[in-house]
Amino acid sequence: MSTHLQLDVNGHRIVVDVHGEGAALLLVHGLGGTSNFWAPVVAALAPTMRVIVPDLPCAGRSALDPTVSFTSLARDLLALLDALGIESAHVAGHSMGSIVCQHLAVLAPTRVRDLALLGPLAELPDAARSALEARAAAARQDGMAPIADVVCERGLSAETKSTRPVTVGFVREMMLGQNPEGYALHCLALAAGQRADPARVTCPVLLVSGEEDTTAPSASVAALAASLPHATIEMIAHCGHWTAVEKPAEVQAALQRFYQIATSA
Repeated sequence: MSTHLQLDVNGHRIVVDVHGEGAALLLVHGLGGTSNFWAPVVAALAPTMRVIVPDLPCAGRSALDPTVSFTSLARDLLALLDALGIESAHVAGHSMGSIVCQHLAVLAPTRVRDLALLGPLAELPDAARSALEARAAAARQDGMAPIADVVCERGLSAETKSTRPVTVGFVREMMLGQNPEGYALHCLALAAGQRADPARVTCPVLLVSGEEDTTAPSASVAALAASLPHATIEMIAHCGHWTAVEKPAEVQAALQRFYQIATSA
């Protein structure tokens, strides 16, 4: 069973897809993504879970929020859970969404059962902040096509680019479908955003990253794990930053193992 909803959340429209029944699982996409990033995970988990997949404000089908930030996104997700009558949920995030999910876990710890973070980040490195500001300006001036080409070249593994043209096309199409202004606003939020206090993320955390991920390289993933009270790492070979669509079977298996442990604890 699937439903597609448009909800007024904190003064702006959020579009959300809800699949299946059971324990709630909230999936949060990253910069340049939409709810479609999670399609392989939805297919695997919806038979046993209630999977909630929004397009974040400024992305996909949802409305722009000119004041978007990590804090506003975390509050929007909390309001979304309220609107759906969900007391607590498993929460997963990709890339920028992984940071937002950490803020959500700090904002409302009793509402977050656990975190699964793909291509996980604590915050943007200082050296990359000016590059994201420049990317925001480029999106506004030139649109999404040049950015989509760069993301596909740098963000996907060598194996994905050489043997999975459909995956490359999917990521490119997802990027091309973004509103350039919304994408720019997300870039600026990411450039300005600060990390959540890792000591206050007290729930179990799974970190999943690709061995060829240059956005969330293994050293930074290990540092993030070390800063969190209850974190484990799963690395996926021949995978870049777009984990769920590059290696769907491996990501599905990692999440299913994680949720089996969580529900049996």
